[in-house]
Amino acid sequence: MNVSGFSKGGATDAWNSLLHDHEALLQRPGAHHKLLVEEANSLHRRELIGRDELSDLLEQADGALAYAVEALLDEHHDE
Repeated sequence: MNVSGFSKGGATDAWNSLLHDHEALLQRPGAHHKLLVEEANSLHRRELIGRDELSDLLEQADGALAYAVEALLDEHHDE
């Protein structure tokens, strides 16, 4: 995903779609988290979001990573 061609609303919608892509998140949590962080920073650099919104997106990205790690640990524990 590249947010460069989006308006503010479209870019944040695209970012949220990426955030909620549970299949990609669980398949490659680290890479997915990195992409979320990179895209959030891109939105901020392009001044589509402010500092506070960037902080919120980064917090959500970190929460998604924590969720994925916990889910994968639970999955392995159940086996």
